Amino acid sequence: MRKHVGAGLLSFTAIATAFTAGEALAGGFALREQSAYYQGMSFAGYGTTGPSISSMFWNPATLTGAGAGWTFEAHNSVIVPTSEVTGTFTPPGGSPLPASSVPAGDIGNDAFVPASYAAYRLNERAVLGVSINAPFGLATKPAQNWAGQFYSRSSKAQSINVAPTLAYEINDMVSVALGLQIQHFAVALKTGVPTVAGFPTAAIEGDDIALGVTAGVTVKPMDGTEIGLGYRSGVFHELDGQIATPAGVNGINARLMTPDMVNLSVKQRVTDTFRIFGTVEWTNWSRLKSPRVTLQANGATVQTLHFNYRDGWFFALGGEYDFNEDLTLRAGIAYELSPVTDDIRSTRLPDNDRLWLSAGASYQVLENLALDLGYTYIHTGDTPINIGPGHQDYNPALGTFVGSADANVNIVSASLRYRWGGPHDRPEADTRGY
Repeated sequence: MRKHVGAGLLSFTAIATAFTAGEALAGGFALREQSAYYQGMSFAGYGTTGPSISSMFWNPATLTGAGAGWTFEAHNSVIVPTSEVTGTFTPPGGSPLPASSVPAGDIGNDAFVPASYAAYRLNERAVLGVSINAPFGLATKPAQNWAGQFYSRSSKAQSINVAPTLAYEINDMVSVALGLQIQHFAVALKTGVPTVAGFPTAAIEGDDIALGVTAGVTVKPMDGTEIGLGYRSGVFHELDGQIATPAGVNGINARLMTPDMVNLSVKQRVTDTFRIFGTVEWTNWSRLKSPRVTLQANGATVQTLHFNYRDGWFFALGGEYDFNEDLTLRAGIAYELSPVTDDIRSTRLPDNDRLWLSAGASYQVLENLALDLGYTYIHTGDTPINIGPGHQDYNPALGTFVGSADANVNIVSASLRYRWGGPHDRPEADTRGY
C-alpha cells in the first residue's frame, strides 16, 4: 500500500511540475527551489549527505546517505515575486509609432514549484534513486500595451526533469554516482507587432524532450568533515513549434542548450549539535549564445534569441543547530552573480545580482517521518535597462527603451520526508544523517 502511495505522489508531482512556471530564481531562467531542507540555509552544503535525499538534485552521490529500505520526499515551494518595470519608449524621428511611458506593472507571477525524490537501498553499498524536478522556469507578464511591448510582452518557459540515478559507496570515505536526465522543455514568447494597427501579438512557441546526465562524488577525509562535488550536464533541445502572427501560422525550429552546472559543497561538524555548510556553484550560461528560430519550410531565420549571457556564480554559507532531539534550526546567506549584465539586459528577463537571506527548521515527528520548513527573502540591486544603439536587442526601426526594474522575492518551502521497510539495515545512519 505504501509503495502505491509513494508512486502516486511522484506521479502527482510530475503532473504539477509540468504545469508550473515561475519567475527564474537561480540566475537566467533556472530554478533553485528544489529542496525545503536546503532552502533554510540558502542552499549552503546542498551537495553533501544529510537527512534529506533532495541533495541528489545537485550531487547524486549523496544518495549513499539514505537509510535502509525506501525513502520518499515531497518538497513544495510557493514563490511570490515582485518585479516592476518602468521606462520610456522613444521611436525614431518620423516613425508612426507612439512614444510611451506606460509602466509594465508587476511582471512576476506567483508560482508553485514541487519536487519529489525517492530512494531504495539495494544493499550496504548501493542505492537506487529517482528525482522529479522543474530545473528551469520563467513566467513574466507585463501589461499588454506597456511602453516596451515591441521588445517583449509575456514570456514563459517550463521544464520537467526525471533523473534515475545509481549511487555506490566505494568505502567509508568515498561515494560516487551517475544518473540520466530525461527533460521536457517548452517555451512561449510574445511580442507586440508594430506594423499592424492595434499592435496585435506575435507568438513563438515550441517544445522538446531530450537527454542529459548527472554525476557526483562525496569524500569524507576525516570524522565530521565531508566534501561533495556534483555535476548536472546541459541538455540539448531541438524545439519544434510554431510562430503565429497576423499574417498566419508557420512551423518553426530552434536549437537551445540549457547550461551545465558544477557545484562544490562542504559540511563541517563543529560540535555534536552544531554544523556549518558552504557551497560554490558555477553555471555555464555562456554556452547559450544566440540561438536562431528558423522556419520549418525553408530554414529562413525569423528571429534570433540574443542571450549571450556570462557564466553565473553562486556562493552560500549556512549553519544548523539541533535545538533538541526532534527540532533542528538553520539559517544561511548567499550571494549570486547573475549571468545577465547591464549591457545585455532585456525587458523580457531583467535579471540582476541577488542577495539571499534564509531561515528554516526540521521537526522529527516520528522515527521515520520528518517535516522541513524554509523561508527565503531575495533582494536585488538597482537594475537599469537600456535598449539603444549597441544593445543586442536594439532595432533602429523600432526605437529605444530606457528604464529600470525593481524586484524582490519571498519564498516559503515545506517538505515531508518518510522512510519505511527494507532488509538492509544500516544502524550507523540515523534519521539526522550525521
